[in-house]
Amino acid sequence: MKKNTILENIRLLNAGAKGVAVGKTEDGKTVLVSGAVPGDLVNVRVRKSKSRYMEGEAVAILEKSPFRVDPKCIHFGVCGGCKWQNLAYEKQLDFKQDEVYNNIRRIGGLDDFETLPILGSAQQYFYRNKMEFSFSDARWLTQEEVNSGADFLDKNALGFHIPGMWSKILDLKECFLQEDPSNAIRLEVRKFAEKNGMAFYDVRNQEGFLRTLMLRQNSKGEWMVLFQLFREEKEQQQKLFDHLISAFPQIRTLVFAINPKSNDSVYDLDIQTYYGDGFLMEEMDGLQFKIGPKSFFQTNYRQALELYRKTLEFADLKGDEVVYDLYTGTGTIAQYVARNARQVIGIESVQEAIEAAQAHAKLNGLENCTFYCGDMKDVFTEEFLAAHPKADVLITDPPRDGMHHKVVEQILKLAPEKVVYVSCNSATQARDIALMKDQYTLVKILPVDMFPQTHHVENIALLKKK
Repeated sequence: MKKNTILENIRLLNAGAKGVAVGKTEDGKTVLVSGAVPGDLVNVRVRKSKSRYMEGEAVAILEKSPFRVDPKCIHFGVCGGCKWQNLAYEKQLDFKQDEVYNNIRRIGGLDDFETLPILGSAQQYFYRNKMEFSFSDARWLTQEEVNSGADFLDKNALGFHIPGMWSKILDLKECFLQEDPSNAIRLEVRKFAEKNGMAFYDVRNQEGFLRTLMLRQNSKGEWMVLFQLFREEKEQQQKLFDHLISAFPQIRTLVFAINPKSNDSVYDLDIQTYYGDGFLMEEMDGLQFKIGPKSFFQTNYRQALELYRKTLEFADLKGDEVVYDLYTGTGTIAQYVARNARQVIGIESVQEAIEAAQAHAKLNGLENCTFYCGDMKDVFTEEFLAAHPKADVLITDPPRDGMHHKVVEQILKLAPEKVVYVSCNSATQARDIALMKDQYTLVKILPVDMFPQTHHVENIALLKKK
């Protein structure tokens, strides 16, 4: 079928991968549709046509889905951050549950397991504890602005990158992902910078002064502000920093970095502390964690705590077990379960994360945690297993790509009694579980919604040795 062909009267029946809605043509061909929700009756402009399916976008909604709700944010449909904000939260949970269950059955080839009801988030908005915004001197213009032919003098923006257009920044008026005073701080930064003639970053020519803004908070309502500056302008930055600290007493620390690179990655930058300690402290069920500007920490704190509690529940530790924690990150899960285990061994590829895990274990008085750094497939070897106690329980929480097949092979050789597999991608999780099904029985799964208003879903799976 030719590109830009219009398909009429397509009923969208379900949700597919990455949040698209799924419908069928009269001859039974699958259509993946963006810009609509399941239950809608739509006309679709075809963007791509394959032998088994088509991709397109809704150009007319002929009949609204009963699951539709009015999106809260004025930027919905442009910024790309909350693609399911127009879908009732109860249905979001239904579709996420179905996605996980279907992936485990279809990709994993398993059907005899318990599926626990998805663990929804108590907070459907304002759940993120970290947000990153970009400055631009050439903001994204809406189609209405472009069509007007007007000459817009105010081109500055502080907000999000437009999906697929890295050089275009949406000037953000409001956002419902992070609680107050996130919006107030961002808007005040923009206002003060413009009033004082501070140059917003030019991403194409790579010049300017203000580059990025990161806002981070802890559960006690204390805030960290991180600026990336393209160049040093000591008088201007001091003026801006002092103004923010004075205007927002919630700010406990303000840090900055000079970044003349071609990318915005903070991890190889030298962070300088202007105000406060340069970090925040976070507490999770009695454990203390030091959160710096480069620290990885779950962005939905409250739901992450529920995820850790359920992981510990699945592990069902009695106190005398040796636990391996693969892809341990900063050791959050490892330390969460350590109080119920004899020994915990964590492995992670990022050296800074391992150093943070070691520091946190010391801070929390956990002497039964040991952490090792290196690529999982290179560290988690037969030599490693021979040099360490045999694991009774193994917890794994890999990135979206899942586990390397060599890692799965080593788990099968190690043969712990239980494996608790935490995943942010149930498709790769199902693939890995399929490789283990000759030796392990999948007992149960529990989907967990960490990111309301999006299609993303986590899943916890419990496997027991046959």
